[in-house]
Amino acid sequence: MDNEQLESELAVDPSHELDLETVYSSIGVEAEMEALAIQSVLEANGIPTVLEGSSTLPNLPFSVKVPREHVETAMQRIKEAQAAGPSAAEEAELAGESQQAGN
Repeated sequence: MDNEQLESELAVDPSHELDLETVYSSIGVEAEMEALAIQSVLEANGIPTVLEGSSTLPNLPFSVKVPREHVETAMQRIKEAQAAGPSAAEEAELAGESQQAGN
């Protein structure tokens, strides 16, 4: 591998498309569970996420961040999941389990 190839592979993308933006933030007893649920919904839809927070310091907020280019889609998926409610999550989980059992 020559130097030019090595430099191109190690090059940092300077665009702001990869900058992270917060799509969810909360403090409280349920903040960690809500953040994990939102992270799961987004990653199931192919949206990369970063979870910030500390279980050992519950007085600090939990937040979910996504790359700037995915913010609109992420917000839409969060709204859809909230509108569908827990029953939709249970249905999706059962459908996934039955699909795995069939394979």
